[in-house]
Amino acid sequence: MKVIVIGATGAVGKAVVEELGQRHEVITVGATSGQHQVDFADVAQVRGLFAKVGKVDAVVVTAGLLHFAPLASFTPEQFYVGLNSKLMGQVNVALVAQEYLNDGGSITLTSGIVAEEPIRNGASASMVNSAIEGFVRGAAIELSRGLRINVVSPTVLKESMDSYGPFFVGFEPVAASRAALSYARSVDGAQTGKVYKAW
Repeated sequence: MKVIVIGATGAVGKAVVEELGQRHEVITVGATSGQHQVDFADVAQVRGLFAKVGKVDAVVVTAGLLHFAPLASFTPEQFYVGLNSKLMGQVNVALVAQEYLNDGGSITLTSGIVAEEPIRNGASASMVNSAIEGFVRGAAIELSRGLRINVVSPTVLKESMDSYGPFFVGFEPVAASRAALSYARSVDGAQTGKVYKAW
């Protein structure tokens, strides 16, 4: 299969590329690196990316910015960081991908454990991740041509504990390679509308 991985240079993305690359042709996309670059918050750039790459069998997104801060000091502008990037960026990809996926192709998005297990300073992350999961469930029943859409919900990664460990006290981190297996289940499997929990 021909698979696009958007967010291919991040901790999860690298592991997903390595896992899927064992069986598939993987096209890597990042914000500033990879075979192609795209700001997926801009739907015009997403359209340009797919126009260059052409028809594919699967699309995986492991990218998206979020802002963490105490709720008492959160501003609407800070909420829009996650809404514009992690939520609408992934929605943009899903909307455009419909036109470029071969019959039976799949879309795999990324949410996160805080959709179900909130943390301090993470109100925006909980909101955005929950919204992504809701979008996937809603989109799954409307996709045509046998297209599938799923979402992977990773917990904090072992590789990211230096940066995010203080936010996730008491959480058991998983290796990026383990999280990547959930993306493989989505791409190589048959289910749709599913949240794969990598925790």
